[in-house]
Amino acid sequence: MIDSSKKSLVQEISFASDHYSLKGCLHLPPVDKPPLVIGLHGLFSDKNSPKQIHLAKQCNRNRIAFFRFDHRGCGESDAPFEEKTSLNGRCTDLIAAVNMLKARADLGTKLGLFGSSMGGAVCLAAARDIKPVTIVTWAAPVRSIDIVGGRADRKNTENSHNPFKKSPFDISDQLSNIRNILILHGEADETVPRCHAAEIFEHVKEPKKLIFFPHSDHRMSRPDDQQEFIRRAASWFQSYLKPA
Repeated sequence: MIDSSKKSLVQEISFASDHYSLKGCLHLPPVDKPPLVIGLHGLFSDKNSPKQIHLAKQCNRNRIAFFRFDHRGCGESDAPFEEKTSLNGRCTDLIAAVNMLKARADLGTKLGLFGSSMGGAVCLAAARDIKPVTIVTWAAPVRSIDIVGGRADRKNTENSHNPFKKSPFDISDQLSNIRNILILHGEADETVPRCHAAEIFEHVKEPKKLIFFPHSDHRMSRPDDQQEFIRRAASWFQSYLKPA
């Protein structure tokens, strides 16, 4: 049970991925060895994404720890963004975070992953190596060529500021062994087409659930959508991580 005399603790953590120094925040609820969710931000975002902070607080209320961190080239972490941002690089960052957190004596062994946009693609791509208990994604793309708009945007792929110009990705062949996943996507998403959510749902295994938010854009701008997202995601994690 949660000790009402204690409050959740937020620890700032530095850890290495390849030779880069990454920065993160671990939200610890006042319970012994809680299960853990690792949150991954979107392409141009960072660990201080409001949806991650709010989800972290709700997970703590549900006796679940939450770790959010800046990928290489983002936020407070090292590396030039345009040169070092790739799906493989972000998967390496996630695996480094998992290994660092597994070594802690104050966390339990059950692990969930949350990924927003490209963070969702990273969760799906790294799942085979990490083997999380469960995954929640928001607006996750299956392939980079479709990002930005509701149709393939080849001009964007040629843009010198697009990190996927040199390292495009397609994770469609990595979905079939994923299970225990909640897929969330906005019907009005202007960046990642809704068909990506349908494709993920089609290929992953049960238990699985797909929920479309009728009026939500890619950034989840509507307060009502933000509250519903927190409710759905936190409830899913609580169901599958089963904190003591």
